[in-house]
Amino acid sequence: MKRTILLSPGPATTTDSVKQALVVPDICPREREFSTILRGICKDLVSIVKGDDAYTAVLFSGSGTAVMDSVINSVVPDNKKIAILVNGAYGERFVQIAQSYGILYEPVLFEWGTTIDTSRVEAVLKNDPAISCIAMVHHETTTGILNPLDEIGLLADKYGCTFIVDAISSFAGIPIDIQQCRADFLLSSSNKCIQGMAGLSFIICRKEALDLLKHQRKRSYYLDLYNQYTYFEKTGQMQFTPPVQVAYALRQAILEYGAEGSSNRYARYTENWRLLRSGLQGMGFQLLLPEGLESHILLTVLEPEDVKFDFDRMHDYLYERGFTVYPGKIRQRSFRLSILGDLYPEDIAAFLDALRAYLAGNGIFLTPYSG
Repeated sequence: MKRTILLSPGPATTTDSVKQALVVPDICPREREFSTILRGICKDLVSIVKGDDAYTAVLFSGSGTAVMDSVINSVVPDNKKIAILVNGAYGERFVQIAQSYGILYEPVLFEWGTTIDTSRVEAVLKNDPAISCIAMVHHETTTGILNPLDEIGLLADKYGCTFIVDAISSFAGIPIDIQQCRADFLLSSSNKCIQGMAGLSFIICRKEALDLLKHQRKRSYYLDLYNQYTYFEKTGQMQFTPPVQVAYALRQAILEYGAEGSSNRYARYTENWRLLRSGLQGMGFQLLLPEGLESHILLTVLEPEDVKFDFDRMHDYLYERGFTVYPGKIRQRSFRLSILGDLYPEDIAAFLDALRAYLAGNGIFLTPYSG
């Protein structure tokens, strides 16, 4: 099978064994055999973030945005507000979801590419007792910045707020302790750092926080979190038809995560990030963020001012050679490179060689970084 190197922030490059796990005998998802698989997946997802019996995982068919929608529409009570911390497009997506349901919200805005200031967040919570929830993106793939998870969790605990964490692009890539960070609802999907296939997303929930939703007004039929949870607890089945083959692939991806180990996966990602960062700077590319703010998963690269540089032509050149790069999301002309997935130092080295060849072939000569 042809191997392609996805340097986009998900879906990720997967192993052949994860791809092959898609090829299974047809099965009705209402069979006990499939229920056993789903229950095992849910238990393992909780374990990855060091959760215990006080936590459970709720699966949904759909992308990461599905669980973002589910948790916002299901968790925020009527006549209460959610504080949404925004320093990128995915924090802004939380805002757009709240707006679509007419949910009261307080956006706490930071310039994209800057860190979340916990003192500003605390001032907002202190001055507005109507706020009962906080939502934050852990790894904001708009820029590659890593936001202060444990610190915001402490504030949520201090002010009695439900803490919602978008860990869609950090779960299984960056070690997370759900008890330490005090997250009540932690979101991710099957196609990011866990290295499975797209199609399943999930919310790891503190059960006590879930139980509080029992009498909450339902805002969505398909994406109601409490109904999805209770149906699965009673039947071992998802309410609506799941992507069966994707679940088998996720089970295989979880097995491979366990074999690699949390610290080893993080170390591999970090090594790939270091090689990519130093290689880009050696060619003369400028990066958006200082090293200390980066997640070790994604880099935002500023486009050179050379008029001969064209992102689309660079993309097509690299794509023909098996590498996929992704456009930027900030106001400045930029592109993004992510190292999540089944990637290794030799993949990063091969990409850097291809990028050097593109620059040289188009007469683009940059000044190497000397800092």
